[in-house]
Amino acid sequence: MKAITLLHSHKLPLAFYRQKNVCAVAKALIGKLLVTYFDGVLTSGRIVETEAYNGIVDKAAHSWNGRRTQRTEIMYAGGGVSYVYLCYGIHHLFNVVTNVEDVPQAVLIRSVEPVSGIEAMLDRTRKSKPDHTLTRGPGNVAKALGIHKLHTGMDLQGKELFIADDGYQTKEKILATPRIGVDYAGEDALLPYRFILKNNPYLSGKNNK
Repeated sequence: MKAITLLHSHKLPLAFYRQKNVCAVAKALIGKLLVTYFDGVLTSGRIVETEAYNGIVDKAAHSWNGRRTQRTEIMYAGGGVSYVYLCYGIHHLFNVVTNVEDVPQAVLIRSVEPVSGIEAMLDRTRKSKPDHTLTRGPGNVAKALGIHKLHTGMDLQGKELFIADDGYQTKEKILATPRIGVDYAGEDALLPYRFILKNNPYLSGKNNK
């Protein structure tokens, strides 16, 4: 995909992110393009796996029970900005903030399928050749697309970091499954808040249920 076309593609509007149902947003993000344009380097990937985090009522969410810290403050902003945090002191994880101001919900982008800028992705991840691990899992998504903690709070209507709809129609079914790695959330860990493009080789967990 040509860079000029990608940079002028149809960005998802604020209204998309500010929907009240975070699961609807997480599902609708499947098939959309996550795009970064940092220091003149363009990379993009098609979203194939997401997880919804339902704010203060969701024990798996960073904002559960109204938790409000320096890290999570951005979750209380109006939908349409990024939330990037460091996991285990190693992996940067990219989320999109959803809903309206003071309703702290977000969607984690777990996996994408590379579309453009693959050479740059290989350089960032120190891989010699592309394979399915390049952008499988949220840590690899952020690393390959050059997303770091310093990008938290970025407006997704800008040119450096955004999500676009290029008219792609998913051929495989979109399935809902429990989220990954949230056993600490008790019953909430069983909620079907993970959305996947069935059978995609870039999925970070089971591809069907």
